[in-house]
Amino acid sequence: MTDVLFWSLSVVAVVAGVTVFVVDSMARATYALAVSFVAVGATLVLVGSDYLGAVTVLMMVMEMAVMAVYMVMFMGMNPALMPMSMVHDKRLAIAVSVAVFVLLSAGVLAVPWPSRRGVPAVDPTTELGRDLMGDHMLVMMGVSVVMVATIVAGLVLALHRGRYQRFGDDLRTRSGHPRHGGGR
Repeated sequence: MTDVLFWSLSVVAVVAGVTVFVVDSMARATYALAVSFVAVGATLVLVGSDYLGAVTVLMMVMEMAVMAVYMVMFMGMNPALMPMSMVHDKRLAIAVSVAVFVLLSAGVLAVPWPSRRGVPAVDPTTELGRDLMGDHMLVMMGVSVVMVATIVAGLVLALHRGRYQRFGDDLRTRSGHPRHGGGR
């Protein structure tokens, strides 16, 4: 049963990851990326890395939520769902991707990896959490919420008029109505 779940989650992660580059809107790509990362996090939990799996899911879901907030704030919901190319300068992107893949693969094979010293901890998840955050986990959780609230508030204050207010419902022509930001 565990093997079936592992392979199912792996397929979901890869398919959702590929979907990010296939769909033609930012909103759909964001949701596909979130699904991919949640599947990766669930796979990590399944193989016994509970802490890393939970951190991956929480971090990526929060990141996608912040991305969605920015998308809606700057583009509105309809433009975020409109078809657009998610890949810019395909030839350069492919060349850079292949070069980075070759460089990282060469690094993996060429680096002399250190051998294990000592014995592993009884509960590696707890030890990893303590090493990463120490006694500051609660503080970091509180600070992260304040940081997100600060970012959203800053954007709301900085962007006093959205695209719908400037261009109207069709987003093609500038609205002349003062309520929509026209007349300036």
